[in-house]
Amino acid sequence: MLEMDLAYKLLMLNGNARGMPNACVNLGRPMFSVTNAGEVGAPGCEDSFIVDGAGKCSKFVAEKKSNRSKGDKKSSRNEAVMSKSGEKDLVLDFVMQCQGVCANSAGHAQSQCKELCEDGLRPRNSELQGYIYPMCKHQLGCRFLQRVFDEGNSQDIQIIFTEIIDHVVELMVDPFANYLIQKLLDVCSEDQKLVIVLKLTNKRGELVDICMNTHGTRVVQKLIEAIKSRQQISLIMVALKPGLLDLIKDQNGNHVVQRCLQSLTIDQNKFIFDAAAKFCVDIACHRHGCCVLNRCVAYSSGKHREKLVSSISANGLLLSQDAFGNYVIQYIIELKIPSAAATLLSQFEGHFVFLSMQKFSSHVVEKCLRCLKDSQPRIITELLSVRHFDQLLQDRFANYVVQSALEATKGPLRTLLVEAICPYSEILRTSPYCKKIFSRNLLKK
Repeated sequence: MLEMDLAYKLLMLNGNARGMPNACVNLGRPMFSVTNAGEVGAPGCEDSFIVDGAGKCSKFVAEKKSNRSKGDKKSSRNEAVMSKSGEKDLVLDFVMQCQGVCANSAGHAQSQCKELCEDGLRPRNSELQGYIYPMCKHQLGCRFLQRVFDEGNSQDIQIIFTEIIDHVVELMVDPFANYLIQKLLDVCSEDQKLVIVLKLTNKRGELVDICMNTHGTRVVQKLIEAIKSRQQISLIMVALKPGLLDLIKDQNGNHVVQRCLQSLTIDQNKFIFDAAAKFCVDIACHRHGCCVLNRCVAYSSGKHREKLVSSISANGLLLSQDAFGNYVIQYIIELKIPSAAATLLSQFEGHFVFLSMQKFSSHVVEKCLRCLKDSQPRIITELLSVRHFDQLLQDRFANYVVQSALEATKGPLRTLLVEAICPYSEILRTSPYCKKIFSRNLLKK
């Protein structure tokens, strides 16, 4: 009978209850009845009905133990041999059947929901054992338990915590239960957080696997935000370190690394900065890695940033031609760090024409023209030294570099560039790639 009331209360919470007569379901009763002696008794109802997805009712007779007659021995024996797994299935089956039932008494359901949450989960732990865990993995059960966190007290939290802690790894990657774990991290005590952290870091590689899961990554990010003690942070960092490169490149795991950068101190993120500097080329050339590397530069400072920027700049020519690495080089250029700019320009010098004619590196040359004024004379001089300058104007990538050069330069340098372009105006005005140079009035002095 406990499972039936639990399931019905879950239904009430979701607002999917059909208006049913009192003869069918005993409304307004607490989840558990407490006797004067402080003991918890299982709830009972005279005649209850289970509503299936088709809206039909099948009678479920649940008589109080005290009213049972001697003729009910057969029923008693059947209930006695019911396994705990069978009871769990009954709860979940009932809830799933009720999902299809339309709510036409929403106001009443809301009042019942409030009453249920006020009741909380205050019976003996043994009364709930075996029920909370399967409830976590069902949408309605998960919602009910989250509501208990909002409305309940520390005793309610402890009851749920005790029931699910041994399954926390599984629940973190569950489509529904992961929300409950996130909610738990908001309300649990520091001691409970430590227990969770110990569970996650007990097995090597397990936390990394959770981070790479679509649902698990959200919980780990929440955990990183929630932990405050040095012990907890140290345990998490040690567990993440062996799989850091895999996390950086993973579509889910990279968000965990970025959350570390946002939430932890520079000293605590040292292992991330060191790995980013050591494997900067490998990371920068990856779809997700390039974003993480930029964040590493953004959140670092002092010697950590100097080491990162130096390592990236030293590979500027290679990274500027990469589909993802070019974004990292552009970000370094935007910082306008003199030492990094000097290192990059020394590598680019003599290659500006080649870089301008490449899809990805052409963006880097444009960024140099806009952000590094000292680079403009070098770039313009190289572009004008091309034997067939008209071919450069018609190149599908280099023409954008020329446009950026006309927009960014001023004075004699711009005049020199305009004079080199004008002789080709009649011939190239209709060219598909360079016609923008002539149509945007960029040649006006």
